[in-house]
This record gives sequence, C-alpha cells and structure tokens, in this order.
Amino acid sequence: MTSWYVAIGGKQEGPYSTAEILTNLQNGAYTPNTYVWRQGFQNWLEISQCPELSLERVAPPPTMPLRGAADEIDFQIIGSEMQYVEIELDSQESAVAEAGSMMYMSDNIQMHTVFGDGSESAGAGFLDRMLGAGKRLITGEGLFSTIFTYQGPGKGKVAFAAPYPGKIIALDLKEYGGKLVCQKDAFLCAAKGVAIGVEFQKKIGTALFGGEGFIMQKLEGDGRVFVHAGGTVIQKDLQAGETMRVDTGCLVAMTQNINYDIEFVGGVKSAIFGGEGFFFATITGPGHAWLQSLPFSRLAGRIHRAMPQNNSGFSTKGEGSVLGDLGNLFER
Repeated sequence: MTSWYVAIGGKQEGPYSTAEILTNLQNGAYTPNTYVWRQGFQNWLEISQCPELSLERVAPPPTMPLRGAADEIDFQIIGSEMQYVEIELDSQESAVAEAGSMMYMSDNIQMHTVFGDGSESAGAGFLDRMLGAGKRLITGEGLFSTIFTYQGPGKGKVAFAAPYPGKIIALDLKEYGGKLVCQKDAFLCAAKGVAIGVEFQKKIGTALFGGEGFIMQKLEGDGRVFVHAGGTVIQKDLQAGETMRVDTGCLVAMTQNINYDIEFVGGVKSAIFGGEGFFFATITGPGHAWLQSLPFSRLAGRIHRAMPQNNSGFSTKGEGSVLGDLGNLFER
C-alpha cells in the first residue's frame, strides 16, 4: 500500500492511503494545490501533479467546494509603472471593483452600486447584504462596491487603474483552491461572483504586530481577481517546511496552505537602529506567496519625511544640501 504524507499549514500529516487522499480531495478537505509526498518523490508535489490522485478515478463529488460560478472575463494589463487593467465583457457579463478605480468604459455598460461585493445571491435578504458590507468595512474598504455590466451587442470594455506605482497581478482562484489571502487594500477588481471577506489571524502576536493587524482580506470563488502591489512583484514558491522571513509590509498575498506568523527581530539595538522595525513575518510552505518591493506605507513615510515640518511652505534647500537644517536659518 502506498503511504502518502500531506503538508497542511506548514506541518506534515500522515501517512494516508491513496483512498484517504482521494476522499479528502473529493469532500473539499484538500484542494488540487495541496502538497503531498510519497516514497520515490524527490520533492513535494501538488495533488494536481500526481496522476494517481486524479478525481477521475472516483465518482464526482455531489457539490463543488468552491463558491458559485463567477463570470468568465478576458483582460489585458497595460502599462509598466502605472498600470491599468482592461476587462472585456460579453453581453450580461459583469466585473466588480472598488469605488473610484474605474478609468474608462464602453457605451452600453451600466454601473450600479451595491452593498458588499455583489457576490450575494439575488434572493439574499437585507441582513445578508449588510453582513457583506460589514466585512468590507472591517478590512478598511468602503461599504459599497460598483458592478459594471455590459448590456449591448458584441463585446464591451471597462478599465480600472492602479492607485499608485506598482504592478497589477491577475490571479485565477480556480488554480489556488478557490481562496487567496491578501493584505488590506490589495484588491482592485474581479469577475462578478468572487466574494471579498475577512481573514482573522488566529495568533495574537500576528494580530498585534503583523503590520496588517488582526484582519486580512480573503478572496473566495472560482473567478479571476486582480490584485495591486507597489513597486516590483515577485512570486515565491515554497516547498513544505520551507520558511522565509519577510518585512511585514512586503507580503501582498498568499495561498491558503501558507502558515503565517510574526517573529521578533532579536536584539533591541538591531530593532531600534537597524531601520527594519521590531518584527518581521515568517511564511512557511507549502504554497505560493507574492511579495512587493515598495509597500505603500513605506512610500507614504518617505513622502512625509520629505515634506516641510512647519507652515512656511515648501523648503527651498536641495535634497543633498550640505547645510542640512542649518539652511533653515536663512529662510526666516
């Protein structure tokens, strides 16, 4: 009998039989992106990469573990430093976005504002809609989202712009088990049907010192989402048990199998004078993580430090002035 081991939340579980793996995959306990290992494997692999663990060997599950079917959309990301995404919609297809992110749209596209993210069913009651809106408010987003629906013949286009210099990442939730966890304010837009919720951090240390606080966003469904990050974005693929230490503000998004925690930098001197803060994030595989080189908080901090700290208007001394603050003596 083949013995399988499974990596869940950065920990190894098992051994399990092939039948047990298939059963857990069928009932949604595992996803195609869950990492497994057996004797003969050189590295941990995702279940989708193991033909012997294909669900085609068993009867299909009675229900799909993912949330309802989202609209299928085509798209194009345009630009380099200041990007925008142009989404192509067929008739009656929709995209949902943050209020104020729309750049332009075709004729025959109608927009309407809804409570929450618009993922609730048409028959959802008032309390359900208020709950969806409340989740967005908790994560720092507005109470409302805007839905753009094309109602003309052929195809229509709508574009959404990034709020500050960086990159837009296009991610298909079907490829990541139907769920991604990301930092607050990372969500830009998505196909209608994607649910935008809250992801509570289970550990109090992560909650208090994780940079993004107790709450992060979770994106659930089976559609495409667009996430914005600052500077350059890089994807890190972590094997089971592999750990990486990251500045808390540089972590943009991660798959649900990633174990996320906070660690103290170490010596007080390093924390105070090292310029990196008191805490950093540790992410443990298996799974995928996306990192940004320029968190918005870091950009805002540099802009704030460069601004004049008095009411006399903008400073006239250059950035590299040898006089430094002594130059202010001649401005009075």
